[in-house]
Amino acid sequence: MGEFKVHRVRFFDYMPSAIRAMAFSSRSERLALARADGALEIFNFADNYFQEKVVPGQDSRAAETLCWVGQRLFGAGLNGDITEYDLDNLRLRYTVAAYGGPIWTVSSNSQGTLLAAGCEDGTVKMFEIMEERIQFQRNLDRQKGRIISLSWHPSGTLIAAGMMDMIRIFDAETGHATHRLLVERGIGASKSKEVVVWCVAFLSDHTIISGDSAGKVQIWDGFTGTVVKTHLVTKWDVLSLSVSQDESSLVAGTSEGTVIQFQFISTTVDQQDKEWVRTRTFKNHSHDVRALAHIDTAIVSGGMDTQLVVRPLLDKVEKNTQESALRKIAFPHRSLVCCAKKAGQLLFQFTEHLELWKLGESDGHGKPGDSLPLKKKPEKLLHLKKKGDNHICCSALSPCGGWMAYSTVSSVRLYRLQYINNDISITKMSKLPKGLVSAHRLCFSSDSSKLFASSSHSVIVISLNQLECKYLYTLKPKSGSRQPVHLLFASEDGKWLATANTDCEVHVYNLDKQKLHCTVPVHSSCPTAIAIHPVTSNLVMAHADQQIFEYSLLHKEYTEWSRKLQKQGLHSLWLQRDTPVTHITFSTRNPAHIIVHDEFMFCIIDQNLPLPESKTLLYNQMTLRSIPDQERIKHSHAFKICKNYQNLLYVTLLEDHSVVVVERPLLDIMSQLPAPVRQKMFAT
Repeated sequence: MGEFKVHRVRFFDYMPSAIRAMAFSSRSERLALARADGALEIFNFADNYFQEKVVPGQDSRAAETLCWVGQRLFGAGLNGDITEYDLDNLRLRYTVAAYGGPIWTVSSNSQGTLLAAGCEDGTVKMFEIMEERIQFQRNLDRQKGRIISLSWHPSGTLIAAGMMDMIRIFDAETGHATHRLLVERGIGASKSKEVVVWCVAFLSDHTIISGDSAGKVQIWDGFTGTVVKTHLVTKWDVLSLSVSQDESSLVAGTSEGTVIQFQFISTTVDQQDKEWVRTRTFKNHSHDVRALAHIDTAIVSGGMDTQLVVRPLLDKVEKNTQESALRKIAFPHRSLVCCAKKAGQLLFQFTEHLELWKLGESDGHGKPGDSLPLKKKPEKLLHLKKKGDNHICCSALSPCGGWMAYSTVSSVRLYRLQYINNDISITKMSKLPKGLVSAHRLCFSSDSSKLFASSSHSVIVISLNQLECKYLYTLKPKSGSRQPVHLLFASEDGKWLATANTDCEVHVYNLDKQKLHCTVPVHSSCPTAIAIHPVTSNLVMAHADQQIFEYSLLHKEYTEWSRKLQKQGLHSLWLQRDTPVTHITFSTRNPAHIIVHDEFMFCIIDQNLPLPESKTLLYNQMTLRSIPDQERIKHSHAFKICKNYQNLLYVTLLEDHSVVVVERPLLDIMSQLPAPVRQKMFAT
């Protein structure tokens, strides 16, 4: 594998935000997830659970509830507005004020024609879903308390509304309340407390299921308005409910971090009468489970502990396969770190600010595994706060460390950095080209003379000098795709620019001729990382399904090594990894080395060595160390994997051939979370 001096970086204090709401679209197999900082994330469950899109948040605008209507996505929050998201341009399409105070919940009918919003002032407001916008239609009968939760009957004629101490059933056509279901309060001291009905579900057989702040999951008869059964599942709150599509199973999330499954099954031998029976309890969270989605093969949950958990249902998937493995998605599937390789600097992207750090220095030498003494400690050079309400969506640092840029959905800001003795001065470039309004990705050329900014489907090229920045030209693909460009890479020699979008298209532009050079054959899975080799000009691509391809830009075809890799197939353990490759880099000393990393490992792929066979030990670095040199050559294969570092956010090589490893241990994140609800343990 070779010896490297490693800069082990643990001063990137990245803190993911709590999960507030989620909605799953079975039509597109995509999960929309809203976080407490206002950000919206889209995960493609059909493509190995890849996080394909992120809509950045805004100050004081966080969604409490999400709702898919066909391919359209709506959200609402405590600011009182209903928002439709523009998933092509990764921004808000428009907002509509409901004029009912904070909105706690939105829900659409199964026909996709009406959207109901539950408001603080006790009204359920109906909006008609039109082609371009939504339009207020009318209010249902106003109630005395706030509307916390809503659920439509599949027929679209009735709506159940969860409130304080009760559930109301409304006739959607007349707008009148037809039933009042009184929810029993807790026992003892909590009997004086109002019960909050946090969640309701209205089933096709007119059964209503509710979860409340007294820890109960209750089954109601929607015809008579009476309780059929009460399940006391926690001493704390039941915060979320989700029902499977066939209505045979439901899950409830609690503030203890547990997810409880109920199934509609027969309890007798003759299997005549079915009822809702508590069957399983899952404990995959440390804090409140605020959001749930019950999909065909798994339970998806999220909450205060910031992690998205996909828990497969073992009776629905084949055991001991990739589908049966528990997944915890803790970090973004994109890089939040940028490195100035020539200057030895790191740029860290947070939602509301940027941090620029200078790496430490050591002149010591030691044996593998030794910690070297620092001659100079890492130094924080800059803390730059964003301007305006919109959060930062992308950022970039030039290789020389002299330029820095970031973008929000409303503006791009470019700064000139100068170093005089030990001081840093920062100058904002005031006049940017008019076409540069916002960017999904930013990237500097290797000589720091150009800035590339990708919008929805094109790339703007800007020239930089000490005094000004000037618009040069725009690069557009011929495909006509409207999907956003999520990856951007400029080659070392300044000749090529590669882009990838969420339609799985990879385009390469010739910067000398200022036009499209080629489009790589489309793979069915989304690219997660791309890079152009500085020596061979081959484009290396990693995809969400863990496949790796190498494409020759000179010959416009896959390389011999790539064909061999696809013919033989990647090792099964490589394909079973559950986090995508987020960065690719190369070794200048050894052109045959490709360095890739995901969250749990970094790997040096040596193209001169044979590919691992299916029966070969993939993680064999420790084994190789223990055998003699002559034997080692026989057992070596191309994939040299290092798992010494965990929760990796970034790995790259500097010009002096030292490795930078940016880690964010999960324990550090967990230690910054608020305390969970206190649970009495045995003998305490």
